[in-house]
Amino acid sequence: MRRAEIVAAARQWLGTPYHHQASLRGVGCDCLGLVRGVWRDLCGPEPEMPPAYSPNWAESLGQETLALAAMRHLRPLQLAQAQPGDVLLFRWRAHLPAKHCAILSAPDAIIHAHDGAAVTEVALTGWWRRHLSHAFFFPGVSD
Repeated sequence: MRRAEIVAAARQWLGTPYHHQASLRGVGCDCLGLVRGVWRDLCGPEPEMPPAYSPNWAESLGQETLALAAMRHLRPLQLAQAQPGDVLLFRWRAHLPAKHCAILSAPDAIIHAHDGAAVTEVALTGWWRRHLSHAFFFPGVSD
């Protein structure tokens, strides 16, 4: 799988309305649902289904649940090494677990689903960069 294919697959989700815990292109998804959907589009069936989770699951659990799940199925890399097609995780506060994910679509842009909005491609601004916590690549990626 090539990085350009991952970005193209993620762009097919643009405009999908935000819907908590969903993962259906054109119907609804959250940030995890976007990554899950791109996985299905390119890798096949999901390796595990996420448990039900509330909007504030990271704060209430206080565990790196999202990062640990990513480590089970994606390959970790240093933030500085992230390239288009990689999955990025973000934490809203330094003391909280990562709870948001996006796909890097260009060196300075991400595709993500955010509460109250449709899947969109936005600039990877300084604000987003300050909240970056993890980077991963899909298994089998070739440049």
